[in-house]
Amino acid sequence: MNEVRRQKIYLKMKDPKEALEIFFKHLRPEPIPDAEELPVHDSPGRVTAGPVFAKISAPHFQSAAMDGVAVRAEDTYGVTERNPKRLKLGQEALWINTGQVMPEEKNAVIMVEKLNQIDEGTIEIESSAFPWQNTRKIGEDFVATELLFPQNHRIRPFDLGTLIGGGVLWVKVRRRPRVSLIRTGSELMDSSSISDVSLLQRGKIIESNSAVLSHLIRECGAEPIVGDIVEDDAEKIKRALLRAMDTEADMVIVLAGSSAGKRDFTAEVIEEIGELLVHGVTIMPGKPTILAEVKGTPFVGIPGYPVSSYIAFNQFVRPFLYRLQGLNVPERQSAPVIASRDIPSKLGIEEFIRVNIGSVGERLVAIPLTRAAGSVTSLSRAEGIIRIPSVSEGIVAGEETKAELLVDPEEIASTIVIIGSHDITLDVLADEMRSADRGVRIASGNVGSLGGLMALQKGTAHVAGSHLLDPETGEYNISYIKRYLKRMPVHVFNLVEREQGLIVRKGNPHKLGGIEDLARGDLRFVNRQQGSGTRVLFDYKLQEMGIDNSRIQGYDNEEYTHMNVAVAVLNGVADAGLGIMAAARALDLEFIPVLKEQYDLVIPSSLVNDWKIELLISAARSEEFKERVKGLGGYNPEKSGVLWKIV
Repeated sequence: MNEVRRQKIYLKMKDPKEALEIFFKHLRPEPIPDAEELPVHDSPGRVTAGPVFAKISAPHFQSAAMDGVAVRAEDTYGVTERNPKRLKLGQEALWINTGQVMPEEKNAVIMVEKLNQIDEGTIEIESSAFPWQNTRKIGEDFVATELLFPQNHRIRPFDLGTLIGGGVLWVKVRRRPRVSLIRTGSELMDSSSISDVSLLQRGKIIESNSAVLSHLIRECGAEPIVGDIVEDDAEKIKRALLRAMDTEADMVIVLAGSSAGKRDFTAEVIEEIGELLVHGVTIMPGKPTILAEVKGTPFVGIPGYPVSSYIAFNQFVRPFLYRLQGLNVPERQSAPVIASRDIPSKLGIEEFIRVNIGSVGERLVAIPLTRAAGSVTSLSRAEGIIRIPSVSEGIVAGEETKAELLVDPEEIASTIVIIGSHDITLDVLADEMRSADRGVRIASGNVGSLGGLMALQKGTAHVAGSHLLDPETGEYNISYIKRYLKRMPVHVFNLVEREQGLIVRKGNPHKLGGIEDLARGDLRFVNRQQGSGTRVLFDYKLQEMGIDNSRIQGYDNEEYTHMNVAVAVLNGVADAGLGIMAAARALDLEFIPVLKEQYDLVIPSSLVNDWKIELLISAARSEEFKERVKGLGGYNPEKSGVLWKIV
């Protein structure tokens, strides 16, 4: 009777895709909510249980980037090869090594190769220096409060540099999934019980599958629990299975005992105490695989042959364990990508460019990250590396090249590419996306609002972040969309209303009251790049006030993000810059409100029904996102995710 029943079950084999769908749909695996806090040194391979923010800036002091002498840049102005200048060591010039703290009153370093030592107390220079040349500024890599990693990020070895550099010495991670391995077979022997293999009895087999699977389980970030070998007896297998339930295992695997043979009782036991979902899969080897549920715990019966065991594990156990950690199953490969913008390179040098990668249409788009040699985050945030040969002067925008992938290609396929204006709320949105869906991530490139619209026009982005003010109508973005995206219907969603204002040092030492004070002549300003919405806004306010930009010292001094503007003020490179309140608050700077503006997400209408974009808008509309944005300061998220215009 029992054999007839098993035979009927075995005839209901499923293809592997259908079998996995049945398994997942029935058990609905979610990331394990339990978390623990670990020393950061012990965290590689673990998965973050929440977003991780920098506690300090990196670097957190002004330092030399080259060996040489520290000087005041102002003391070198006008120096040329024909008009050299001598400086007194210990006074006008101080010897300094790479990494050392910059002395007070010094703001540049002249490399040792660029000077001549006249005597013990005198050097001669033949070129001038500009402020902060050959130095590392405070926050050059990242600044305090900046998002280092979102939740559900698997920590890699080189992420430690980012975490420790950001002052994160303890990190909260998800508990490892626990996997109980039940070894069945009267013919099996535990390798630890054998002192001399020459004494192995005929018909006995040294059990090895548990050792292999234990390491595969660890590679998946989980913890194996290996039990004693159980004889081929239904009652004993049943007791072993119930004991595994008592260990609070997140998954139970029975090795062997999963075929339709008379002495393999696994399926029979499962039917008695649980629910048999799949018995037999159309793969070879690995056909006798069992997928089931026992008292709410996922169960997999794996065939005894080693190759079958590995294939069954790879097809059904591995994806489940990654899902329990909020992760996708990783793969290793390279892929053709196109550059989102020009990547210039010097002849004679082979460069390794770290990039974010996202899939836009039929192409993979590579967004270059910072190229600074001291930037740890350019590795920890990279999805790939592009190698530029020494005989090349670089890659032009739209050119195809090859990237070595550092992340799962499925993650890249699930990446939303947002190019355009910089805003801190995109970091919050990126983290909320990881919470809302395990596979979706955001890769952003900060090229200004106009650059974002042009990226849409070229097909190198899914979304553009934009806040371009039309001075004539007072409306944001619409006139620019009509001008630059004439043949592309788009949906415009509001992300946030935000305050723009002047960022100044704590206490407002220069007593600025508004933009009109920038024309006094005694202030150094740091501007945003041409094409950015903030630059358009600033020029509009200057025109409205009748102020010629030539009266503003530093008008042509450009930065690409609000945080970089704030860092310039913090480092004393500038006395003021136009930016958002959240950037000022992050670095404990003063903020002088100027006006409120609208920051939108511009999305091609052909993409609004894409599942990734739907999740993006859903996350923007969520109360969790809105509450987090309010906490940043200077934002009004009441209309976040609202479609306000179709152009």
